[in-house]
Amino acid sequence: MEEKKGEINGHAGHKSPLPAVSIKSEKNSFKDRFMVFLKRNLLVILTVSGVLVGVGLGMMVRNMNLTRAQMTYFAFPGEMLLRMLKMIILPLVVCSLISGAASLDTRSLGKLGGIAVSYFLVTTLIASAIGVALAFIIKPGVGAGALNTANLGLEGVSSNKETADSFLDLARNLFPSNLVAAAFRSYVTDYKIILVGNGTNGTLNYQKVPYGTDSDGMNILGLVLFAMVFGVALRKLGAEGEELIRFFNAFNEATMVLVSWIMWYVPFGIMFLVGSKIVEMEDVVLLVTSLGKYIFASILGHIIHGGVVLPLIYFGFTRTNPFSFLSGLITPFTTAFATCSSSATLPTMMKCVEENNGVDKRISRFILPIGATVNMDGAAIFQCVAAVFIAQLNNVELNAGQIFTILVTATASSVGAAGIPAGGIITIAIILEAIGLPTHDLSLMLAVDWIVDRTTTVVNVEGDALGAGILHHINEQEIKKQRQQEQHLEEQELEEVKVEVVANVRAEEETSPLVTHQNQGDSSSRETLDDKEGVESVL
Repeated sequence: MEEKKGEINGHAGHKSPLPAVSIKSEKNSFKDRFMVFLKRNLLVILTVSGVLVGVGLGMMVRNMNLTRAQMTYFAFPGEMLLRMLKMIILPLVVCSLISGAASLDTRSLGKLGGIAVSYFLVTTLIASAIGVALAFIIKPGVGAGALNTANLGLEGVSSNKETADSFLDLARNLFPSNLVAAAFRSYVTDYKIILVGNGTNGTLNYQKVPYGTDSDGMNILGLVLFAMVFGVALRKLGAEGEELIRFFNAFNEATMVLVSWIMWYVPFGIMFLVGSKIVEMEDVVLLVTSLGKYIFASILGHIIHGGVVLPLIYFGFTRTNPFSFLSGLITPFTTAFATCSSSATLPTMMKCVEENNGVDKRISRFILPIGATVNMDGAAIFQCVAAVFIAQLNNVELNAGQIFTILVTATASSVGAAGIPAGGIITIAIILEAIGLPTHDLSLMLAVDWIVDRTTTVVNVEGDALGAGILHHINEQEIKKQRQQEQHLEEQELEEVKVEVVANVRAEEETSPLVTHQNQGDSSSRETLDDKEGVESVL
């Protein structure tokens, strides 16, 4: 009875816990999955939350009527984030480009560099074309003739710089005369009026003479070129350059560790960056109603280029889903939206592209710093919209030659546009000078630049990231092709070796002394047998 009871209890005891265990395991598995998801995406969630909380906080503080000094104090945490990101740009750009250029062989470097430059030029030209087309379709400046800087309470912005001097400055900045000074200064042409003599009617003749000055701000273009060439030179040294390459690789890795620490401050800093911008806003309703069509045309251009054109180009090259690639870059996109700076977004972009999307470090550290400097798709869109907008505002009919000039100048001058907030405004001045339009309306662009510049920067960094993804794919295909070729060559060599071995074996069989001796022995024994048989028959 006890045994039966034990069996019954044992059976019951074995049967009853099964549902509880399965429910518990399901709960545990869901909890584990949720924890893994949270751990992987915690920074993204915090960053996006920082933007949303920042908007709410800004709206609340806006009603408190803060003084200018109090606004500065409120913006302090956001300012600290910008300072941290800018601090890391110099070591990151120089070290990553040197180690990236040194890790690629000259042939690969030339090929990848050529593809990268072609990609940047083509995408920027497409962006410029989208900007011009949208400006002519939407007509943001038509009927806005009464709009001027005075009735919006804005200060005038003037730019008397010649187009030729702007491009010459670009070339001069490529080769800085002082590499240390390039870390915090760049070359800019200014003008002075000098007396050159008296005219025929007793009038005085003056001429505008250009001369070189230094302006505050990192000459990132010169540093990028130097770092690339220096990396190639180190590789050419061979064994002698290995130690220095290892030094820059270690420096680069240490910089990326610093970036990973700074990224945890990003959500907090972004909250105050966005909040302070909302607090500082003047009469937003007046600006949006006056310049609403211009803002709409610019942002629509960014949506078309960033949401359709760039993903299609990526898909055309890689045949993979571009949005799954972009989903790993939410943190840098949020940083770009908050900081309005391609250069400040570079550290977070580099980290996320490598860790979330598995892009080869050699590719990302070579292409992303160059992209942050020369690839400005978003800027090209709003600059073209702005140029056509100002033309329409001044009732100037643009001819085909002027439209072509806008496209080419926007594409070329975006290379030299500073990767900083409002860096594109200077470039618009170059475009306006090139097509002979007045630059006094630039302050209208500056008034709403803080709105448009956010989507501009997101599109700029998206173009860089997708470019890195395309180059990574091309590089992988090349490596695969090389491996297949090597494998094919090995197989061919093996076949040749097999054929040679078989041929040698056959030759040895035919010409071996042992075989010859044996054959001779066999023939002599046959002859002996024949003789014996002959003798026997005679007998």
